[in-house]
Amino acid sequence: MKRIRKCCLLETLLLICTSASLCFADKDAVTLRVAAYNVEFSKSATAEQIGEMFKPFNLDVIGFNEAPDGHWTKRVGKVLGMGHSYVGKISSANHKDKYKTILSRFPLEETGEISLKGVGWNPASAVKAVIRKGGIPITFYSLHICGSKRDKGHAHFLATEVLPKEKSKRVIVAGDFNNRVGDDSLNFVEGAGMRPTWKDLKIELSQNFSYNALAPEKQAGVIDHIFYKVSSGARATDGGIIELKKPLSDHKPVWAELVFPR
Repeated sequence: MKRIRKCCLLETLLLICTSASLCFADKDAVTLRVAAYNVEFSKSATAEQIGEMFKPFNLDVIGFNEAPDGHWTKRVGKVLGMGHSYVGKISSANHKDKYKTILSRFPLEETGEISLKGVGWNPASAVKAVIRKGGIPITFYSLHICGSKRDKGHAHFLATEVLPKEKSKRVIVAGDFNNRVGDDSLNFVEGAGMRPTWKDLKIELSQNFSYNALAPEKQAGVIDHIFYKVSSGARATDGGIIELKKPLSDHKPVWAELVFPR
């Protein structure tokens, strides 16, 4: 009887210790709320309207694409109380006001822009920056690339030439990929150690679309995504496609809450 009581006591203590460790791990983790939005050069809404739309999500960082040059991103940030921004210099397909930008609640370090090579419209690029939340660095990419098949497109270049050289332990890539999860081009991105947040959130993508919000009869499925580096140990705990009664662009915004363990 004494042995049984001792065993039960030990098991109880182990359970308490395990629970305490899990609670500590969750408490010690860093949560980052991110979004990606192709704003179609702000054709259908002002920067201020887009800022108001994002207010309820309490975001830490947003990757815009097809964004106007100049102070447009800062204007969104003024509405949201997000005071740090970076605007790339490469406009997608050399069209007017189709830049990639980053808006952040935290200072941006190591900002830059990477040209992505591949068939289809060009030039294409991704802007990047390092942000620090809770003392940990996280590298964030905002991109806009052409849809592609097999190994000829910008996604393949990203997966084979850019991501393997990325030294950061924690990486997020967000934007308009112009391909759906499961397409061979995005399989290369997953093969490079990245995971789309949709898989954690168990959202059935075949029943949804992120383009075309202005003409649903021409919808092309979910082509806007947020990927994170699997080896970081992160996971998506919330997020989705933001459905608006009145679309502010031809794309729908997407967002995710990512939890990074220390």
